[in-house]
Amino acid sequence: MDELVKKALLKWPNVPHCYGWLGLDARGDWYMRDDRVQAQGPFLKAKGSRLRHEKLIDFIQRNYDVDPHGQWFFQNGPQRVYVELESTPWVWRFTPSGEVQSHGGQPVQVLACLADEEGHVYLDTNLGLGRVHTQDMLNLADALEARRWPLTEVHASELPVRYGYVTSPQARHAAEKKAG
Repeated sequence: MDELVKKALLKWPNVPHCYGWLGLDARGDWYMRDDRVQAQGPFLKAKGSRLRHEKLIDFIQRNYDVDPHGQWFFQNGPQRVYVELESTPWVWRFTPSGEVQSHGGQPVQVLACLADEEGHVYLDTNLGLGRVHTQDMLNLADALEARRWPLTEVHASELPVRYGYVTSPQARHAAEKKAG
């Protein structure tokens, strides 16, 4: 986490959290979701505006973390901005040398390889579970042919509970508010 962000947290510790305004899709792209977009429905239905500013994306990725409930967020100064996930909290990419890294460029160690009923492939790593980017399927096929990791079949609906992440912190927050 950036030093500037840590200082802001100390200076303003009680800033309310933000829900629904930021999304991460299955290709590792970030989306801004204003009120108009959120009114159109959940992230899978209405993504919003894709972020293209490299420095902003780098800032988000450096300050991307998870809370104790498995809800991923971007710490924006003193405000925690919870992230709506299309699929998983991470998107994995292969480097030219065949190593795996996160959508933010962090190298990872692969622990397991999983495929769901629709053919989406996930890697469980030292950072957690993520989906393999669609442009890296040939690299993945090479790794599987080389028997780098065994492939296990899973049901996509089981992954959030099994790996401890929340795809929609906004929906969870709304349900908690409703329950009182």
